[in-house]
Amino acid sequence: MTKINIEKVVKNLIDTFLMAGQISIDLRKKGLTQNIKNDGTPVSNGDLEVNKIILKKLKELTPSIPIISEETSENKLMKNLKNFWLVDPIDGTYDYINNLDEFTINAGLIIDQKPAAGLIYAPAKKRMFYSYGKGQAYELFSKKEIKLNGDKSFDRNNIKFVAYSNKIKPEIKEIFDKMKVKNFSRMKSSLKFCVVATGEYDGYVAEPRAKEWDIAAGHAILLHSGGLVTDFENKEILYGKKDFKNPSIILKSKKLIEWMNN
Repeated sequence: MTKINIEKVVKNLIDTFLMAGQISIDLRKKGLTQNIKNDGTPVSNGDLEVNKIILKKLKELTPSIPIISEETSENKLMKNLKNFWLVDPIDGTYDYINNLDEFTINAGLIIDQKPAAGLIYAPAKKRMFYSYGKGQAYELFSKKEIKLNGDKSFDRNNIKFVAYSNKIKPEIKEIFDKMKVKNFSRMKSSLKFCVVATGEYDGYVAEPRAKEWDIAAGHAILLHSGGLVTDFENKEILYGKKDFKNPSIILKSKKLIEWMNN
């Protein structure tokens, strides 16, 4: 692979993400067309249009890096992937097609099977997050970069997590109890990684579910903010696995890690 300037690539993608986000909102206002994929999940013309926009820009910026997208079959049969993009053009399609606001646009760059950069945009919330290295995680707010370091509102007496369901499974409840989690709020999309990176929430736990493109961008952003993503056995999560399946995951904010280590 030709050596690339990851910071430059990420910053050159931000305007494309903002544009794709606006297009996703405009298409929703006009009325989306929907289909059901082979796996039983919905896909809309908005998903496919955003996919087209993001992939076109990635191919311009990094032509030598394969792209694995949820919405295309291209490159999914490649073996021994080490350096590649993982794209989820609309994470939270249910929210998207039902006029809810937590859906996100995602791209994560994987280098040597590890997250090296991530971009996540939540168009309905107008929140743009990105990262390109340790200590280099940001939210773009009013055209200004705000560095993310997970310290927004940590309270050891009120540890709060996000969860993908209001019903917590026993194995997740057990982890919540160990970490002294007092409260949790339901959040469906990759936005959960971003709100842990900012420190609005302290963590997230999930059993094996979803695919690598659902977590790659968020993994990079949280990792680069000083947080951590592991499986239930505290092992590092690598990418390019068979069928791009995720293991169990635990997200921890920087401040939660510091508190647990004291």
